[in-house]
Amino acid sequence: MQAFLLEINWKVLLLGEEQWSFIIETVFRTTVMFLFILLSLRFLGKRGIKQLSVFELGVIIGLGSAAGDPMFYKDVGLLLGFIVLFVIVGLYKIVTYFINKSEAFEQFVEGKPTYVVTEGKILIQNFKKEPIARDELYMQLRLNDVSHLGQLEQVILETNGELSVLFYDNEEVKYGFPILPHLLNENFKNIPTEDVYACSNCGHTLTLQPSVEICCTNCSKKIWIKAINKKRID
Repeated sequence: MQAFLLEINWKVLLLGEEQWSFIIETVFRTTVMFLFILLSLRFLGKRGIKQLSVFELGVIIGLGSAAGDPMFYKDVGLLLGFIVLFVIVGLYKIVTYFINKSEAFEQFVEGKPTYVVTEGKILIQNFKKEPIARDELYMQLRLNDVSHLGQLEQVILETNGELSVLFYDNEEVKYGFPILPHLLNENFKNIPTEDVYACSNCGHTLTLQPSVEICCTNCSKKIWIKAINKKRID
């Protein structure tokens, strides 16, 4: 092992083909490009540093890529990095201008909000179009202090991936599909007793009698879970 370590060319391993003096140049390059990124983000304004949309994420990735190479590649000059950064910032400003001028263009670039829950039921067709899994949806709702869908008037998936959750007043809360982990596994295909049940696919609720098999009148699925009507704690 000791012989192996002695045979390693540590200079090549750590610096490649560069000289030790390039460390100082790397520090300088990194400092310059980092400060320029901060100035660029400041120029972009608050919109560029909040929770990112797809468009904004693309801009940030572009800034990082343009700044990264000049930091430690000796054959990439700082001037080229500055030019690329200027172009990215300029394109951002141009695209943002047209976004503010045209709603259609804004929807093309950033997409549009999607309703995924309305009046306590999952909008299956809308939900299938979005890249969000049920477990992720339920987790995000639980983080918003939701225990069942009957508490929800609307849930909107925003263009930045965040959920906007609109609640019923406690007086309007109705029976809904429970999203608590210990209740999600208690589902039925054969209804055992009379109770209020929620469809495990869409959340539609019905009062059901004991039966071998019942189809949901909203989505035609046949798996049910006991609904709950717990009020929210303000």
